[in-house]
Amino acid sequence: MIEAILWDVDGTVAETERDGHRRAFNQAFQMANVPWRWNEQYYGALLAVSGGRERLLHDMRLQEHAPIEPGDREQLAERLHRLKNELYADIVAQGHLKLRPGVRELIDDCVQARVRMGIVTTTSRCNVDALLSSQLGDQWKSMFSTIVCAEQAPKKKPHPQAYFLALQALRVPPAAALAIEDAPAGVAAAQAAGVPVIVTRSHYFAATQPPAELARGVLAAGPSLGSALGWSPTADSGETRIGLEQLHRRWSSANMHPCA
Repeated sequence: MIEAILWDVDGTVAETERDGHRRAFNQAFQMANVPWRWNEQYYGALLAVSGGRERLLHDMRLQEHAPIEPGDREQLAERLHRLKNELYADIVAQGHLKLRPGVRELIDDCVQARVRMGIVTTTSRCNVDALLSSQLGDQWKSMFSTIVCAEQAPKKKPHPQAYFLALQALRVPPAAALAIEDAPAGVAAAQAAGVPVIVTRSHYFAATQPPAELARGVLAAGPSLGSALGWSPTADSGETRIGLEQLHRRWSSANMHPCA
């Protein structure tokens, strides 16, 4: 049986990128009198770089009006990232970001079955706290046995550092856990740590995993935990969502018939 479910946050638990982080970045640029904006398509391309601060530094290399000196860029990125996180918390508090379909139900499944859960993300802890406090209540931390964020794992996905830390804290072998991810970097991080993965495709990663990826530790990929439709391999007939029992069956089947 699965001993722990390990949750990514951005894009997996909620569609935070387009209308949350991107919007907050643009507000931060405006408030700091920075003369650039990230539209929806451009931000999607920037998501190839993991981490908001790292994304800022990457983009500054392309921006005509960015500071020239590396130290000045570091200071601006730090200031913008801190302001962006404050603005993101405001967006969440206003109720603009909701859990993706099926997420709360699967969390409740795990709580009821006493299957431990962990947060494994390389976003900042304040962002995680803002989102999950809003959606799960002030006691959300009691639902998770470990919470690994950017502060604990500075090596961003696809580096497996965050997964290694979560597995160490839980004292669970990689094969006994199951990761839920949406993006290639997160999938690669879980795979590098030896953790099987379920992929719930998000807005920016609507076609994250081609079928060949299913042979490399991805047990299944589909559009939403809230629906059993559109999954590869197909979900069991009669299922309406991807719940804990179905995850157990997929995980058990993979362990009985491991890929070569």
